[in-house]
Amino acid sequence: MATTEVILRTKIDNLGAEADVVKVKAGYARNFLIPQGKAFEATEENLQNTEDLKKARAEREAAELAEAQEIAAKIKKAKISFELEVGEGGKAFGSVTTLDIQKKLEEAGITLDRKALKLDGPIKSAGTTKIDVKLAGDTTATLTVVVNTPSTEEA
Repeated sequence: MATTEVILRTKIDNLGAEADVVKVKAGYARNFLIPQGKAFEATEENLQNTEDLKKARAEREAAELAEAQEIAAKIKKAKISFELEVGEGGKAFGSVTTLDIQKKLEEAGITLDRKALKLDGPIKSAGTTKIDVKLAGDTTATLTVVVNTPSTEEA
């Protein structure tokens, strides 16, 4: 397969960021990246003129880092609680998943991708759980999730 080198103009997931020189298949570059304006050919002249792309990349990364630190501060302050119904044997009906946590965070004014929540599996028991949240760069935060079970009183 023929490959070619291109210089990226924008950040492309699983490929690279602005000003990165990456090797891709020639058809991908010719049919998608270059016509869409996402990259241009890696010629000697183009390689020398990548300063603007490097500045744009630095500005974008600084903005993403600042936003991630702001979100991390909000997450550290947030304490989310859920109620799970339990049966006679103490077995929970349902569970708390990353989707549930994401919805509660959105209600609290914190918007993030649920893939950022590092949860091993659904929470199926009462108690307090600490969840790591991976944000932009190396920024991480710890979210406290409390799962309660209502005490069923019989009359």
